[in-house]
Amino acid sequence: MADPVLDAARATIRQGSKSFALASKLFDGSTRARATLLYAWCRHCDDVIDGQLMGEGHHDWGGSPAERLARLRELTDRALAGEQTGEPAFDALARVAGEVAMPARYPHDLLEGFRMDVEWEPVADCEHLLRYCYHVAGCVGVMMALVMGVASGDHAVLARASDLGLSFQLNNIARDVAEDAARGRCYLPADWLAGEGLTAQTHALPERRQALHRVVSRLVDLAERYEASAAHGVPALRNRQAWAVLSAAHIYGDIGRKVRGKGPEALATRTFTRRREKLFAVISAFPEALWKRNVRVSTPADRTGLWTPTFA
Repeated sequence: MADPVLDAARATIRQGSKSFALASKLFDGSTRARATLLYAWCRHCDDVIDGQLMGEGHHDWGGSPAERLARLRELTDRALAGEQTGEPAFDALARVAGEVAMPARYPHDLLEGFRMDVEWEPVADCEHLLRYCYHVAGCVGVMMALVMGVASGDHAVLARASDLGLSFQLNNIARDVAEDAARGRCYLPADWLAGEGLTAQTHALPERRQALHRVVSRLVDLAERYEASAAHGVPALRNRQAWAVLSAAHIYGDIGRKVRGKGPEALATRTFTRRREKLFAVISAFPEALWKRNVRVSTPADRTGLWTPTFA
């Protein structure tokens, strides 16, 4: 039977994220369908705020960013109330939220991240950065955990899911420093920059790349702490889910590790992971998933010092 909402979501994931599409193939059928529905809503909202289509180019969604955000909020609230909106991305959210009994606060947390983008304030310190990363990625990790069957009251596991989202976003920031600077944005903490004699206005100058790379390497180090913490949520997942999660963790983590390992020249161009590298990450994650899911996680379980969202 035709399923227009799911078919539209599948088309979105094929175009919008090759990495997410690859990792999602490892899920069982029902988890993959729900993850795809959630991705379609997230991708659409991100595109509307950024004025893009599938993360690229320029697309006129009409109105100012603030007006577009207000429209996203309206449609999201209608979807969370179970109303069919006639908009595929929001009908996708309505379905997945209803199926997993998703608390409304987590979609609202992501919308708060879009508000932070619209009403941009320079990043003052690491706490500010991590709060931003939660609202644009950590809360998506939480929603994905709910999609995978984690109970909404299991805050210990949801914190690990948030950690994974934080690690993804920190690595993305490390990768995109030059591109962000070109559009007048700097996501690096001002106090970290100041420690290297840099500012948000001067950090991207070619002659400052050595100092900037030290800041970016510090960011990747932080991403690895959250990636390691996230692994402690793996035992709460089924084997195929654990495999998919660890595959995604390796793919995104390798981006940051490449930026750190290549030295200052990595900041001159965007760093990519090749398809064969992604496939290797998927293959190597399989035995790791079985080990961590069924035996043990080797990294310390203590989350002391890590940023944690407030769970209602």
